[in-house]
Amino acid sequence: MNNRIVHWSHNHKRSLIFLTLVLAIIGLIFSRAIPVSLFPQVNFPRIAVAIDVGDIPANQMVNNVTRPLEEAIRAVQGVQSLRSTSSRGSAEISVAFNWSQNMIEAEALVQGAISQIRDVLPPSLHYEIRRMDPTIFPVMALSLSSESASLTELRDIATFDIVPRVSAVQGLAKATVTGGTRAEYRIETDPDKLLALGLNQDDVSAAIAANNLLQSEGRIQQQYKLFLLMADAQLQTLDDIRNTVLRHRPGADITVADVAAVYRTVKPEWIKVSANGKNAVLVQLFQQPDGDTIHIAAQVDAMLDTIRQTLPADSELQVWYDQSLLVSQSAFSVGDAMITGVLLAAIVLFAFLRSFKTILIAILVVPVTLAVTILLLKATGLSFNIMTLGGMAAAIGLIIDDAIVMIEHIISCIRKNTESVRHSIFLAATEISKPLTGSSLATIIIFCPLAFLDGVTGAFFKALSLTMAFSLIVSFLISWLCIPLLAGSLFSENDAQADDSGPVTRCLLKWYQNGFHTLSRKPLLLLFAIAGLLCLSAVSYTKVGTGFMPTMDEGGFVLDYRANAGTSLEETDRQIRQLETLIRQTPEVESYSRRTGAGLGGGLSEANEGDFFIKLKPFPRAPVDEVMSKLRSQIASNLPGLEVELILLMEDLIGDLTSVPQPIEIKLYSDNTEALLSTAPKIAELISKTKGVVDINDGVTIAGDSFNFTINETKAAQFGVTRQWIAAQLGNLFEGTVATTINESLKSVDVRVWPALNHRQNVNSLENYWAVGTGGTPIPLAEVVSIKKIRGEPQITRENLKRMVAVTARIEGRDMGSTVTEIEKLLNIPGTLPDKMYYQMGGLYAQQQQSFTGLMYVFTAALAILFALILFLYEDILIAISIMGTSLLAVGCVFTGLWFTGTDLNITAMMGMTMILGIVTEVAVFFYSEYQAILTEKSDWKEALWQAGSNRLRPIMMTTLAAIMALAPLAFAMSTGSEMQQPLAIAIISGLLVQLPLVLMISPAVYIFLRQIQDK
Repeated sequence: MNNRIVHWSHNHKRSLIFLTLVLAIIGLIFSRAIPVSLFPQVNFPRIAVAIDVGDIPANQMVNNVTRPLEEAIRAVQGVQSLRSTSSRGSAEISVAFNWSQNMIEAEALVQGAISQIRDVLPPSLHYEIRRMDPTIFPVMALSLSSESASLTELRDIATFDIVPRVSAVQGLAKATVTGGTRAEYRIETDPDKLLALGLNQDDVSAAIAANNLLQSEGRIQQQYKLFLLMADAQLQTLDDIRNTVLRHRPGADITVADVAAVYRTVKPEWIKVSANGKNAVLVQLFQQPDGDTIHIAAQVDAMLDTIRQTLPADSELQVWYDQSLLVSQSAFSVGDAMITGVLLAAIVLFAFLRSFKTILIAILVVPVTLAVTILLLKATGLSFNIMTLGGMAAAIGLIIDDAIVMIEHIISCIRKNTESVRHSIFLAATEISKPLTGSSLATIIIFCPLAFLDGVTGAFFKALSLTMAFSLIVSFLISWLCIPLLAGSLFSENDAQADDSGPVTRCLLKWYQNGFHTLSRKPLLLLFAIAGLLCLSAVSYTKVGTGFMPTMDEGGFVLDYRANAGTSLEETDRQIRQLETLIRQTPEVESYSRRTGAGLGGGLSEANEGDFFIKLKPFPRAPVDEVMSKLRSQIASNLPGLEVELILLMEDLIGDLTSVPQPIEIKLYSDNTEALLSTAPKIAELISKTKGVVDINDGVTIAGDSFNFTINETKAAQFGVTRQWIAAQLGNLFEGTVATTINESLKSVDVRVWPALNHRQNVNSLENYWAVGTGGTPIPLAEVVSIKKIRGEPQITRENLKRMVAVTARIEGRDMGSTVTEIEKLLNIPGTLPDKMYYQMGGLYAQQQQSFTGLMYVFTAALAILFALILFLYEDILIAISIMGTSLLAVGCVFTGLWFTGTDLNITAMMGMTMILGIVTEVAVFFYSEYQAILTEKSDWKEALWQAGSNRLRPIMMTTLAAIMALAPLAFAMSTGSEMQQPLAIAIISGLLVQLPLVLMISPAVYIFLRQIQDK
């Protein structure tokens, strides 16, 4: 069948080449239409439910809100686990599903489960459900600051000018505004005057609400038109509020102005935001799942120039985060790696073949293959991201391999045969069809098991695997069908007479002949060689550290901070100003933004905590990990009372997506709350002695102290009021009441009724506060309310309905595997944990273990599939054992390469390890196919083995060196974004370095050894 296809391709060479060029051109055209983003678009199987019910104690929050919600959501089909964190009046529930779950359907099911129990939950409950995907992190963020404009004006500009403009950008999902202040009208009452007039604050609120009216009164037809009838009694100005009548009396009405001061101010705010040391308003832009990051950023940048012209004179509108910079830098760096790799491979080709025509064909194959691959990416809905681009870069070495094999075989046939060049090319294409097909299948089918891989590994690396599989399929077809056609047009009789066997080739052949015969005649030497490789691999395995995903210098990082429990917003802000000074003094920092009382990724935040996003200057500068380490040390020296955590952007994103942001997470479980709270700090202290462990958090988050107002029901009844009425008066005093809203041109402004500040400065103000009861009786609140100071309550964390505290930490200058192993030894010491308390390791380490397990299944499946393929090709069990044994030896040498380069064994390196299994098998297929072809002409099978090795020495040497050169730019990670593929490239190169002796010497020697045993 292969012969018929080759014959057909030669009969239709013009149409076939034309079709290939058309597909390549279409691919290039579509390359501008494929969206560009940092990560592949993945729907993580996690839903986050954020809940708010006001201010109630954490224990009450768990009993009345969190636990009922957990029990309802747990019953939803597909739920794997639940994790909740409850604080005063707020909670967040993280719901994990199976990776095969339809998350749109899952969101609807969670929504339905909450709705079913809505009646038993507090009426004030508000909740938000979010599906987690990479777009939860802003793609771009702006800061707006000014010396003259108020924060209210800046927020209005951001909300009503900037957000509507940027919302028109195609691919943008939403724009959010954080920080600034919001205007409100304040009616500041004098409680003494209200008391003297027999009024209370509720009377003021009711009068304001009643006198602010806009409602429809029906419709009328008049003069052939239909008119809407509106009753308009709206409050519009401060005087309108002041003149509102509270009580009519003869001679002079009592108005708001008689009992209160009325002025315009700002609403109470419990977060603070700054940028580069100035109070600011932040605008965060989020892209749609299929949005194009670079296109969005370009459109926004174009808009910003226009927007800046309309801002107040001294305003600054800056971009403090732009994900497109990293995306474009990664794309350009991968492009540079591709070009560099192709040029280096071309040098290898010329060194062996000394023909510019062969170089031209090989170089043409690469862009055409990648262009058609882009077409397949478009057809399957994939985007350009660091995974697909990295897959294309990593595939270049294998693409060139296919081209070299075909070109070298064509040249060999041309120079051996006396017939015409075109006939020799046709004969070469026919001869190489079966081994080329088998070898290409060996590298392509190893990606099949990856389709069944889930978890973070599957989410991110399926895109890389698909891209490489597409590239290899296209490369095979072009090498098989198109290269012979190009060779027929370019090669001439002069090429048949050229001699490309130089002294280097002759020397290599002599070396090979001596080595082959030595190993084949001395089995003991073969055993020593194999044993040496196995020992080296075993030693290397024990020396290689393990990690999760490669670290990447993304030009910035996140700094989370937390002041002492209960610290007020103003005091936290004062302390963080000192931290800002340290950040500004760091020479590598270009800009930063800061949130206090809120977080970049959302979630629960107290007034004493927040985060920074720190943007670094472009290269040349110190690497991001050095900057983070230096800043961490400075904070520890200058601000010892401040807890900080420094996080790389990708780690922070993956943490937000998976709800396990830290590498180290020790989950302590117990029903004894006191034991949990006392043990967690001890565990934190214990692991602090472990080398490389930094940013330790004991998991005990105190919400701050509170005052508990206990209402005496008996005394309240004596005054003729209820406990609810007393509670309402306490709210009026300390928080005020939003009585109504006044509509302005662009927004609605609240009207808050609140006693004067001198009557509510602290809880002791209650001693002098009187309210008028429903019957007109003055009531001293201090007589019906007792005050008790309550020590700050900790946040309550539960996992799968079990109380839990998570001690977390990060790692600096050490691999994850050895660090966690040492920590587990400490935790397993008898007496470390109290009775009936147990622990589990979570965090990114748990994700790593899950990913490693999945990749081992993939590796085993790939091994089995390859073994079946070899048996199908040769129907010889000894050949199959020889090939697979050789491939496994090459895999073992990957550990040696990782050890020598100081690279951790992470999921990217394991991908490369799996790929080397197919790559070595591919080369071995060519060798044994050559052997079987020679065996049809020679009866001496040993001589046929040697002859096959001699014939394949040069092409294997060429393909090996070319692949190494093509991957070298990625292995050295010479530019931004290539760090993600660096372990993969190092793993593949490590296997390629031993590929030549393994395939040409060890494998045939093993075959001879097994064959001799069989013959006996």
